[in-house]
Amino acid sequence: MTETLIEGLYTEGEPVADAKAPKTDIVTMWQQRKFDAKLVNPANRRKLDVIIVGTGLAGASAGATLGEAGYNVKSFCYQDSPRRAHSIAAQGGINAAKNYKGDGDSAYRLFYDTVKGGDYRSRETNVYRLAEVSVDIIDQCVAQGVPFAREYGGLLDNRSFGGVQVSRTFYARGQTGQQLLIGAYQALERQIGAGTVQMFPRHEMLELIVVDGKARGIVARDMVSGEIETHLADAVVLASGGYGNVFFLSTNAMGCNVTASWRAHRKGAYFANPCYTQIHPTCIPVSGDHQSKLTLMSESLRNDGRIWVPKNRDDCEKDPREIPEEDRDYYLERIYPSFGNLVPRDIASRQAKNMCDEGRGVGPKVGDFRRGVYLDFADAISRLGEDAVRAKYGNLFDMYERITGENPYQVPMRIYPAVHYTMGGLWVDYDLESSIPGLFVAGEANFSDHGANRLGASALMQGLADGYFVLPNTIRDYLANGPYEPLAEDHPDVVAARASVEERIEKLLSINGERSVDSFHKELGHIMWEYCGMERSEEGLRKAIDLIRSLREEFWRNVRVLGAADTLNQSLEKAGRVADFLELGELMCIDALHRRESCGGHFRAESQTEDGEALRHDDEFAYVAAWEWGGDSGNPVLHKENLEYEFIELKQRSYK
Repeated sequence: MTETLIEGLYTEGEPVADAKAPKTDIVTMWQQRKFDAKLVNPANRRKLDVIIVGTGLAGASAGATLGEAGYNVKSFCYQDSPRRAHSIAAQGGINAAKNYKGDGDSAYRLFYDTVKGGDYRSRETNVYRLAEVSVDIIDQCVAQGVPFAREYGGLLDNRSFGGVQVSRTFYARGQTGQQLLIGAYQALERQIGAGTVQMFPRHEMLELIVVDGKARGIVARDMVSGEIETHLADAVVLASGGYGNVFFLSTNAMGCNVTASWRAHRKGAYFANPCYTQIHPTCIPVSGDHQSKLTLMSESLRNDGRIWVPKNRDDCEKDPREIPEEDRDYYLERIYPSFGNLVPRDIASRQAKNMCDEGRGVGPKVGDFRRGVYLDFADAISRLGEDAVRAKYGNLFDMYERITGENPYQVPMRIYPAVHYTMGGLWVDYDLESSIPGLFVAGEANFSDHGANRLGASALMQGLADGYFVLPNTIRDYLANGPYEPLAEDHPDVVAARASVEERIEKLLSINGERSVDSFHKELGHIMWEYCGMERSEEGLRKAIDLIRSLREEFWRNVRVLGAADTLNQSLEKAGRVADFLELGELMCIDALHRRESCGGHFRAESQTEDGEALRHDDEFAYVAAWEWGGDSGNPVLHKENLEYEFIELKQRSYK
């Protein structure tokens, strides 16, 4: 028994395994699973109800596809329109193994790059399917009218992203997420018009209804009227995004939260690899304590921009244009000559931190250090001309200038890593079904495809792959056993779920303490960033767990939630989300503490190579950590899913 187990932070349960992937060659596996999955005839589909929570790329595409197939779909989002989902913020592109550049790409190479980029901590079967399906996504989106960039001859253009040596990223200038979401939104709206999808905007899921062990509905709050509503169905799909806002400052929209997933977790859905957080290397640096979020600058900028810091600390305060070439350290090109500025995000982020920790960061000081490095387009402008650079990146440059007041055509951008994406999420099998039968999880809300680090431009790919192609083919295997026994709203389990929501709201409003919700969120974010962020240690993680437990105790004793329950109340909305973040934060730290290795975006100070790279321990940690809720007063239970690599050799990463 390990030391952490003795100290009572968690207990270990039975192993977990994915039993849905066919026992066949990985190349034919997805075709075999689609054939094996039971069918639902069109007349029976009209008798089946599916709830989908979230209307980003995964949720909107799933709703549109299931609606088109003839199921009765209820779609929920907390935004005022599905078009406001956070997928709209993605900038740089979407991967697909089309090999349009003829540079050696293939589905197998995308599969290999994704597993390697995730530092060999993802499931082979799901990743190969993602690569296989990627080629269909582009055709689907082009047919919907998504305005991808094109070459002079009219063919779709591609560019490169971090962690690869081919050009496979399709893009729509710097607005790829927005254009893809509009395509999925149009498809969803078509089904709303056809009557197969019923839309519930400004509704937040606050509880999962589980009856006889199966997911049968949700409890939601109408965020305008405050009314608590019960919605029942034959299956539930969560496509509610990631939980990066546990750090308070992140590139996520301020409304992004973990509540839908966490409510399901508390009802029995395993939460896998929660500590795997992606730090994006290309963000506008923090400018002060006043900020409530950070701004992402697309990774596509690393195609033509060169990253550097001064070689001499004394030059850090100089105008970068006054620093001669021989006094600049293009450190990524120096350390990783094969990939240069296009190394994976975790490596680029960690090296930027290292440069700043050495005292060679640039920009204003944040604490004792300058937290910034230069992203310089002088060479690209000289080589291509300003007009060509403006055509490729103009809207990104404009955004940077509006935020910082600096013209990036004349002065190098300043960037620094920030929390961006979460690779962890609810555990799912090959069918995207969670450990609760009837609860399916799509997109960033599940853990399945990215391991310990996500390659750039793969989030949009996974969201649309899950929604358009994977989920519709796997959920039918479950729905073919329905319609399930009709439920009434007075069923004891339904009543209990609704009552738990009402009691929680009443409790939050009744505390009437002295501290604002935001103050707790900021303090939690500081703890998470300091001790469970870019670099973690055993000592720091143990300290973080104690701090979070104390903070959570104070939250339930001293938080002040203004307003009432039966009206629009953003203070109440935030309070519920922060309460869930406080529980999630502790689990993230426990997960990070138990995994005594460095891999991908999870860097343990005690586990690194002689030259400071991440050092994995495959003999001990080649598994998915799937955590079961242990109760309000119990410890979480760790279920391990062993990762077996049959088609890719397991080895230490190298991008040099």
